[in-house]
Amino acid sequence: MWKFENRVVLVSGAAGNLGKAVASAFYEAGADLALSDLHTESISSAFADSSRVMVLECDLTQPDSAETMVRTVLDRFGRIDAVTALTGGFSMGGPLHETSVDEWEFMMKLNAATLFNIAHAVLPHMRQRRGGRIVTVGARAAISGRARMASYTASKAAVMRMTESMSEENKLFGINVNCVLPSIIDTPLNRRDMPDADFTTWVSPAALADVILFLASDASRAIHGASIPVYGLC
Repeated sequence: MWKFENRVVLVSGAAGNLGKAVASAFYEAGADLALSDLHTESISSAFADSSRVMVLECDLTQPDSAETMVRTVLDRFGRIDAVTALTGGFSMGGPLHETSVDEWEFMMKLNAATLFNIAHAVLPHMRQRRGGRIVTVGARAAISGRARMASYTASKAAVMRMTESMSEENKLFGINVNCVLPSIIDTPLNRRDMPDADFTTWVSPAALADVILFLASDASRAIHGASIPVYGLC
Protein backbone atom coordinates (compact mmCIF):
# COMPACT_ATOMS: atom_id res chain seq x y z
CA MET A 1 0.00 0.00 0.00
CA TRP A 2 2.72 2.46 0.98
CA LYS A 3 6.12 3.04 -0.60
CA PHE A 4 9.22 3.42 1.55
CA GLU A 5 12.08 3.31 -0.92
CA ASN A 6 15.02 5.39 0.33
CA ARG A 7 13.50 5.52 3.82
CA VAL A 8 15.16 4.15 6.95
CA VAL A 9 12.78 2.54 9.43
CA LEU A 10 13.73 1.37 12.91
CA VAL A 11 11.50 -1.39 14.30
CA SER A 12 11.90 -2.26 17.97
CA GLY A 13 10.39 -5.50 19.22
CA ALA A 14 10.95 -6.89 15.74
CA ALA A 15 11.12 -10.55 16.83
CA GLY A 16 7.56 -10.64 18.17
CA ASN A 17 4.53 -11.65 16.16
CA LEU A 18 3.57 -8.06 15.41
CA GLY A 19 7.20 -7.06 14.91
CA LYS A 20 7.74 -9.72 12.26
CA ALA A 21 4.62 -8.64 10.40
CA VAL A 22 5.64 -4.97 10.53
CA ALA A 23 9.22 -5.72 9.46
CA SER A 24 8.01 -7.81 6.51
CA ALA A 25 5.54 -5.12 5.45
CA PHE A 26 8.17 -2.37 5.52
CA TYR A 27 10.63 -4.62 3.69
CA GLU A 28 8.10 -5.34 0.94
CA ALA A 29 7.47 -1.58 0.71
CA GLY A 30 11.14 -0.99 -0.03
CA ALA A 31 12.46 0.39 3.27
CA ASP A 32 15.95 0.05 4.66
CA LEU A 33 15.41 -1.61 8.02
CA ALA A 34 17.01 -1.61 11.44
CA LEU A 35 15.42 -4.39 13.46
CA SER A 36 16.02 -4.60 17.19
CA ASP A 37 15.00 -7.03 19.89
CA LEU A 38 16.37 -8.68 22.99
CA HIS A 39 16.47 -12.01 21.12
CA THR A 40 17.27 -11.72 17.42
CA GLU A 41 17.80 -15.26 16.12
CA SER A 42 14.54 -15.47 14.18
CA ILE A 43 14.85 -12.09 12.48
CA SER A 44 18.54 -12.60 11.71
CA SER A 45 17.71 -15.78 9.80
CA ALA A 46 14.69 -14.25 8.05
CA PHE A 47 16.70 -11.37 6.56
CA ALA A 48 20.15 -12.96 6.40
CA ASP A 49 20.59 -12.33 2.67
CA SER A 50 19.43 -8.72 2.57
CA SER A 51 21.79 -5.75 2.43
CA ARG A 52 18.84 -3.50 3.32
CA VAL A 53 18.46 -4.94 6.80
CA MET A 54 20.55 -4.65 9.95
CA VAL A 55 19.71 -6.54 13.13
CA LEU A 56 20.55 -5.25 16.60
CA GLU A 57 20.34 -7.13 19.89
CA CYS A 58 19.18 -4.55 22.44
CA ASP A 59 17.69 -4.42 25.92
CA LEU A 60 15.65 -1.26 25.56
CA THR A 61 14.77 -1.14 29.23
CA GLN A 62 18.31 0.22 29.55
CA PRO A 63 18.88 3.83 28.40
CA ASP A 64 22.45 3.17 27.27
CA SER A 65 21.30 0.32 25.05
CA ALA A 66 18.76 2.56 23.31
CA GLU A 67 21.37 5.28 22.77
CA THR A 68 23.81 2.72 21.32
CA MET A 69 21.09 1.33 19.06
CA VAL A 70 20.31 4.72 17.55
CA ARG A 71 23.98 5.61 17.08
CA THR A 72 24.60 2.28 15.35
CA VAL A 73 21.69 2.82 12.96
CA LEU A 74 22.87 6.33 12.15
CA ASP A 75 26.40 5.08 11.53
CA ARG A 76 25.04 2.50 9.07
CA PHE A 77 22.29 4.42 7.27
CA GLY A 78 22.96 8.09 8.08
CA ARG A 79 19.42 8.87 9.20
CA ILE A 80 16.23 7.47 10.72
CA ASP A 81 13.01 8.42 9.00
CA ALA A 82 10.56 6.42 11.09
CA VAL A 83 10.48 4.48 14.34
CA THR A 84 7.88 1.88 15.17
CA ALA A 85 8.22 1.29 18.91
CA LEU A 86 6.71 -2.17 19.30
CA THR A 87 8.65 -3.38 22.34
CA GLY A 88 6.20 -4.34 25.06
CA GLY A 89 4.07 -7.10 26.46
CA PHE A 90 1.11 -8.19 28.56
CA SER A 91 0.87 -9.87 31.91
CA MET A 92 -2.35 -10.53 33.81
CA GLY A 93 -1.98 -9.91 37.52
CA GLY A 94 -3.99 -10.07 40.70
CA PRO A 95 -5.82 -7.22 42.43
CA LEU A 96 -3.71 -4.10 42.82
CA HIS A 97 -3.25 -4.59 46.57
CA GLU A 98 -1.81 -8.06 45.88
CA THR A 99 0.45 -6.94 43.03
CA SER A 100 4.13 -7.14 43.89
CA VAL A 101 6.53 -4.28 43.30
CA ASP A 102 8.42 -6.53 40.89
CA GLU A 103 5.28 -7.17 38.80
CA TRP A 104 4.48 -3.45 38.69
CA GLU A 105 8.01 -2.46 37.73
CA PHE A 106 8.24 -5.18 35.08
CA MET A 107 5.21 -3.89 33.19
CA MET A 108 6.28 -0.26 33.52
CA LYS A 109 9.78 -1.04 32.27
CA LEU A 110 8.64 -3.26 29.41
CA ASN A 111 5.93 -0.96 28.06
CA ALA A 112 6.67 2.58 29.26
CA ALA A 113 10.42 2.78 29.95
CA THR A 114 11.33 1.22 26.62
CA LEU A 115 9.40 3.93 24.76
CA PHE A 116 10.92 6.64 26.94
CA ASN A 117 14.42 5.35 26.20
CA ILE A 118 13.82 5.06 22.44
CA ALA A 119 12.33 8.55 22.25
CA HIS A 120 15.14 10.01 24.34
CA ALA A 121 17.66 8.55 21.91
CA VAL A 122 16.02 9.27 18.55
CA LEU A 123 14.18 12.57 18.94
CA PRO A 124 17.27 14.82 18.96
CA HIS A 125 18.20 13.39 15.54
CA MET A 126 14.70 13.87 14.15
CA ARG A 127 14.47 17.41 15.52
CA GLN A 128 17.82 18.26 13.93
CA ARG A 129 16.59 16.88 10.58
CA ARG A 130 13.18 18.50 11.14
CA GLY A 131 11.28 15.42 10.18
CA GLY A 132 10.30 11.92 11.17
CA ARG A 133 7.56 9.54 12.20
CA ILE A 134 7.16 7.70 15.50
CA VAL A 135 4.45 5.06 15.92
CA THR A 136 3.74 3.61 19.35
CA VAL A 137 1.50 0.80 20.58
CA GLY A 138 -1.06 1.47 23.29
CA ALA A 139 -3.99 -0.82 24.06
CA ARG A 140 -7.76 -0.73 23.99
CA ALA A 141 -7.68 -2.09 27.55
CA ALA A 142 -5.79 1.01 28.70
CA ILE A 143 -8.61 3.41 27.88
CA SER A 144 -9.96 2.62 31.34
CA GLY A 145 -8.90 0.56 34.34
CA ARG A 146 -9.48 -3.20 34.28
CA ALA A 147 -9.63 -5.67 37.15
CA ARG A 148 -6.40 -7.64 37.63
CA MET A 149 -4.71 -5.56 34.92
CA ALA A 150 -3.63 -2.42 36.81
CA SER A 151 0.07 -2.75 35.98
CA TYR A 152 -0.58 -3.41 32.30
CA THR A 153 -3.24 -0.75 31.76
CA ALA A 154 -1.22 1.86 33.67
CA SER A 155 1.88 1.14 31.59
CA LYS A 156 -0.03 1.31 28.31
CA ALA A 157 -1.84 4.47 29.41
CA ALA A 158 1.62 5.93 30.02
CA VAL A 159 2.52 5.05 26.43
CA MET A 160 -0.56 6.89 25.18
CA ARG A 161 0.14 9.99 27.27
CA MET A 162 3.82 10.03 26.22
CA THR A 163 2.69 9.79 22.60
CA GLU A 164 0.49 12.86 23.03
CA SER A 165 3.20 14.80 24.83
CA MET A 166 5.83 13.97 22.22
CA SER A 167 3.44 15.03 19.50
CA GLU A 168 2.80 18.41 21.10
CA GLU A 169 6.52 18.97 21.69
CA ASN A 170 7.69 17.98 18.22
CA LYS A 171 5.01 18.57 15.60
CA LEU A 172 6.45 21.98 14.68
CA PHE A 173 9.71 20.15 13.90
CA GLY A 174 7.96 18.13 11.19
CA ILE A 175 7.69 15.05 13.41
CA ASN A 176 4.47 13.04 13.59
CA VAL A 177 3.93 10.92 16.71
CA ASN A 178 0.89 8.65 16.82
CA CYS A 179 -0.32 5.50 18.52
CA VAL A 180 -2.26 2.38 17.52
CA LEU A 181 -4.70 0.84 19.98
CA PRO A 182 -5.18 -2.86 19.24
CA SER A 183 -7.75 -5.00 20.97
CA ILE A 184 -6.72 -8.69 20.98
CA ILE A 185 -4.02 -9.51 18.44
CA ASP A 186 -4.33 -12.91 16.79
CA THR A 187 -1.14 -14.62 17.96
CA PRO A 188 -0.36 -18.25 18.83
CA LEU A 189 0.06 -17.28 22.49
CA ASN A 190 -3.35 -15.59 22.66
CA ARG A 191 -4.98 -18.57 20.96
CA ARG A 192 -3.37 -20.88 23.50
CA ASP A 193 -4.47 -18.73 26.43
CA MET A 194 -8.05 -18.22 25.12
CA PRO A 195 -8.85 -21.46 23.25
CA ASP A 196 -12.63 -20.95 23.32
CA ALA A 197 -12.57 -17.45 21.81
CA ASP A 198 -13.69 -16.58 18.30
CA PHE A 199 -10.33 -15.90 16.65
CA THR A 200 -11.98 -14.41 13.57
CA THR A 201 -12.92 -11.30 15.57
CA TRP A 202 -9.32 -10.59 16.57
CA VAL A 203 -6.90 -8.27 14.79
CA SER A 204 -4.29 -10.00 12.65
CA PRO A 205 -0.69 -8.78 12.91
CA ALA A 206 -0.76 -8.07 9.17
CA ALA A 207 -3.84 -5.84 9.48
CA LEU A 208 -2.27 -3.93 12.36
CA ALA A 209 0.93 -3.59 10.34
CA ASP A 210 -1.03 -1.89 7.55
CA VAL A 211 -2.19 0.82 9.97
CA ILE A 212 1.34 1.25 11.32
CA LEU A 213 2.72 1.67 7.80
CA PHE A 214 0.09 4.31 7.09
CA LEU A 215 1.08 6.26 10.21
CA ALA A 216 4.75 6.02 9.21
CA SER A 217 4.02 7.27 5.69
CA ASP A 218 3.61 10.75 4.23
CA ALA A 219 -0.13 10.08 3.99
CA SER A 220 -0.37 10.63 7.77
CA ARG A 221 1.27 14.07 7.64
CA ALA A 222 -1.81 15.83 9.08
CA ILE A 223 -2.25 13.40 11.99
CA HIS A 224 -0.61 14.34 15.30
CA GLY A 225 -0.96 12.74 18.73
CA ALA A 226 -3.77 10.38 17.72
CA SER A 227 -4.59 7.03 19.28
CA ILE A 228 -6.05 5.01 16.43
CA PRO A 229 -8.46 2.20 17.40
CA VAL A 230 -7.63 -1.06 15.61
CA TYR A 231 -10.17 -3.38 17.15
CA GLY A 232 -11.09 -5.78 14.38
CA LEU A 233 -14.53 -7.17 15.13
CA CYS A 234 -14.13 -7.28 18.92
